[in-house]
Amino acid sequence: MSNQRSAKTHKAGLGDGMQDMKIKKFFAHCADILEESGQEDAAYYFEQIVDHIIAGKVLPSDNRKEIARILGV
Repeated sequence: MSNQRSAKTHKAGLGDGMQDMKIKKFFAHCADILEESGQEDAAYYFEQIVDHIIAGKVLPSDNRKEIARILGV
């Protein structure tokens, strides 16, 4: 046994931003694939989401009006 007291611990934060980067890459790939398959209209919406993420904004999960605004609808 040692005389040291136990260290204070805390839970890690929400993340280091890697999850946001993975989501951005996913939507960017979706847009590219849709454009390659001739579906430019659908690709536009994915590009809107990528632009929103690049701007440093979070994706809303339940605010339908905000989601529609992001999509440009």
